[in-house]
Amino acid sequence: MDRDQMADLTAFMVVAEELSFTKAAARLGMSQSAISQIVRRLEDRMGLRLLSRTTRSVAPTEAGDRLFRTLSPMLQELDASLVALSELRDTPSGSLRITATEHSAKMYVLPALRNILPDHPDISVEIVMDYGLIDVVEGRFDAGVRLGEAIEKDMIAVRISPEIEMSVVGAPSYFSIYAPPETPKDLIDHRCINLRLPSSGTINVWRFLRRGREARVQVEGPLTFNTIDLILDAALDGLGLAYLPSDQVEQFVSDGRLVKVLDAWAQPLPPYHLFYPNRRFASPAFRLLVDALRHR
Repeated sequence: MDRDQMADLTAFMVVAEELSFTKAAARLGMSQSAISQIVRRLEDRMGLRLLSRTTRSVAPTEAGDRLFRTLSPMLQELDASLVALSELRDTPSGSLRITATEHSAKMYVLPALRNILPDHPDISVEIVMDYGLIDVVEGRFDAGVRLGEAIEKDMIAVRISPEIEMSVVGAPSYFSIYAPPETPKDLIDHRCINLRLPSSGTINVWRFLRRGREARVQVEGPLTFNTIDLILDAALDGLGLAYLPSDQVEQFVSDGRLVKVLDAWAQPLPPYHLFYPNRRFASPAFRLLVDALRHR
């Protein structure tokens, strides 16, 4: 492959990522017409239409999507190889991009970064919070953080937390109206505050375990959020029961603003793991992050 072909493929990849010739041109420091001509030249050379264009949008065709998926891991490997040259420098540097759930980012990723960033000012980190199951390669992330059970088998996974203890809580004002549930089955008669999972579009199931007997309950209620901070706020306001990580509710239970129920049925969730594709040429900054996050 000659340099011109490589440059054309790179331009196509940027347009396919941005879904916009205008944004791609700005990112590459070129004119929009130049980018358009490059992509047209690549399509003529391949004899395939790679991008569908309208006056308002740009999207890869089936052939373009297949080319994008083929090239993406190769270019990531190339980027990683180039970044790995920073090992020749005295200080780890570069940008890291991580997808994480809200709770894992707050309780594990951010504390690790507090230990790293003050001593390594040349490292920058972007954290994108999402409960969905993300393809880190397609999303151009260096790594992701999810519960261990949700990670694809072809990913490298590093445990970064203990098991996640969960609690069902409600405000005293809520329990002045509704009797506390004694078994998970009683939740059917309660107003529960839900978390919607973006990948499947489904509502998060509440999990319980007692004497080896597991129960999973699909609860209903007046509110559904995609963030646990709002679920906590709604529970504090007495609007319903919430199913939340125990470390997020402990202070409110201690000061009497929330009451735990169904403690005998509590079942922890699997630990969080940092996951990423094989990185033979991982940068010093990435290795530093992995080591800081690793559960000991």
